[in-house]
Order: sequence, then C-alpha cells, then structure tokens
Amino acid sequence: MQRSALAVPKYQVVFEALRRDIESGRLPAGGRVPSEAELVERFGASRITVGRAVRDLQLQGLVERRVGSGTFVRRPPATAAVDCTFGVLVPDLPDIEIFEPLVQGLLAAPESRGHAFLWGGGEPAPAARAAAAWSRVQQYIARRVDGVFLAPLEGLAAGDDTNVRIVTALDAAGIPLVLLDRSAYPYPRRGPYDLVGIDNRRVGFAVTEHLVQAGAKRVAFLGSEMGVSTIDGRRAGYREALDVLGADTTLARLPLPSPDDRDAVAAYLASHAPDAVVCAHDRGAARLMHTLLALGRRIPDDIRMAGIDDVEYAGWLPVPLTTMRQPVAQIGEAAVAAMLERRAHPERPARDIFVQCSLVVRQSCGVRAH
Repeated sequence: MQRSALAVPKYQVVFEALRRDIESGRLPAGGRVPSEAELVERFGASRITVGRAVRDLQLQGLVERRVGSGTFVRRPPATAAVDCTFGVLVPDLPDIEIFEPLVQGLLAAPESRGHAFLWGGGEPAPAARAAAAWSRVQQYIARRVDGVFLAPLEGLAAGDDTNVRIVTALDAAGIPLVLLDRSAYPYPRRGPYDLVGIDNRRVGFAVTEHLVQAGAKRVAFLGSEMGVSTIDGRRAGYREALDVLGADTTLARLPLPSPDDRDAVAAYLASHAPDAVVCAHDRGAARLMHTLLALGRRIPDDIRMAGIDDVEYAGWLPVPLTTMRQPVAQIGEAAVAAMLERRAHPERPARDIFVQCSLVVRQSCGVRAH
C-alpha cells in the first residue's frame, strides 16, 4: 500500500505518545523514561527515530539526559508560577548542526528559570518549513507570548518573503523578537531587531587569514550562492582578507561548485588550481573533503582546508578539520539575557550581540597545533 503524503512522521508519533505519558503522569516527574531499546520494541521504530523523539522532548524541557543513568522526566520548578512564556522557532534544526546545542543552551540558561518555552520548528521536509513556521508564528501571536526567539529560515526560494512576513507580524502584534544566528534580511541588511550570534564577516576574515599565513597562495571559497546571510557575511570576510593581505583574489569571484559533483569539482581544480579552500561551514567541508580524497588530492599537501562551526564530527573526518569554533551554548544563554533586557527596555536601539569564536587547529590546514 502506498503511504499517504499526509502521514505523520514516525518520530512525531513517538514524541506525542511520550508527551501524553508525561502530561498525564503515567511517566511521573523524576521518573525514568524507557530506554531506547524498550521504545524501539514498543513502537516498532528504529533507534534513529526514537532518538529524535527523545531529543525533541529534551529540547522542549520535558526530559533531561543524565550521563550513565538514562533519560528522566524533568521535575517542575518549585513554584508553579511562570513569569513569561516565550516562543522558540528554529525551522532548520534538522539540517544545521549548531542549532540543537544552541537551543539547549537557551533552555538551560540560568535566566531561563521561571519562564516557559513553547517549541516550534524541526519539520523534516525543507519544502514544508516555511508554511509550518508561518503557522507556528500565528499560534504564538494568538497566545500572546511574551517574546519570540527566531532563527530565520535559510535557502528560501527567490521571492519567498516568509522571514520578513514573520518579523513584521510579530512587530504588528507588539511581541519582542530576538534573532538567533542570522538576520531576517539579506546580508548586509539587519533590520530593527536584536541579533545574537557570531560576527560572520570577521570569522570569514580570520579563517582566510590563517590559511594565507600558513602558506596558501590561491584560496577558493565554498558556500551556497542562495543568499544565506551567514554565508554571505563569511564570504565578505574571506574577500576582505585576500585584499588586506595582498593575496591572489582571482578565485574570489569563482566559487567552487557543489562538493557532491565530483566531475565539476575536478574541472574546477584543473582550471583554477586552488591550493586552499575556505568552507563556509563544516558540513560543506566534510562533503568536499571526501570528494577531494576520491579525486586523489592530498589534504593538506595539495589543498589546505578550513571550515567554520566546529561541529561534533569535525575532528573525526578522514583528515581532522581546522575550523572556527562557535560557542553555540553561550549564544543561547546570551539570547535569553537579550530578550529579558529587551522586555525591560523596549525603547533601546537594536543590538548585534556577538559571541567570540576561537580557531581550532587540526591537520587539514597543514599547521601543527601548538
């Protein structure tokens, strides 16, 4: 039988069943959640599916993981009173590795205590996220939440104004907004909202500077051309570094093709002969690394590489990746502080709050870590 296009994803079935068990008291506060093996047997689902459902429960603050002990239902605060109710909307959570620890940092921040958080986002199908995000914002407005934390959608089709519609609707409803990681507008526009993240232009400059100082002469850039504000900022920093350092700027206008297109990458290497690549994020760096190795290129001997984010697997790639580490949990904590300050002082100018990154030197850049 063909599965209906409207069928509920299996992970969501597991999530909703466990949430009902928690809310009804069948899984009491402080009680242990069944193990992954037990949940796999109960729901006839894979470990990946069960793991995602439990992760979403954790992101909503319903359960907590204890290393070596398992997962437990979180106890409610000592007081039942809730000072504020905030909406959290991160539509691209499934595809962008930094968002899960960022949201965990937001929910775990000391200043989050006494406040309630409503969760939205994480739809698995990218095509469904814009509509789902807009629907969720309407729910937040109807509930008159006290503020919204938003990570604007990236990679929207040309002419899709979902991000602008969302922030405009929250403005009209008088609901404070703090942006996570990126602007709702194309780079370099920012809009009249507090934004908490990293300074993408300076990060792009720093990682390019490192490769040039390591000996790179022809540095290429790998990043989406779809108008993602974070990537556009990193690309601007990359170009600025080449110019300031007097490096060859030939490849600044010749972006690398998709890292999964082996033939196109091979043609690019043959035509333009880069000896280093700045990757806008570690996810792209990992894909490009596998392609370069499959083409017989040695890293870092033939091509030096560096990324941005320091995701969990960056140090476990075939050639451990040099990258700029984002302190994503700190971004979440800073976002809570920014929201509470915005509520207390709504008349103050909007701010960019940048958390400091650090360079993690590994084998891919050809420089020994100190």
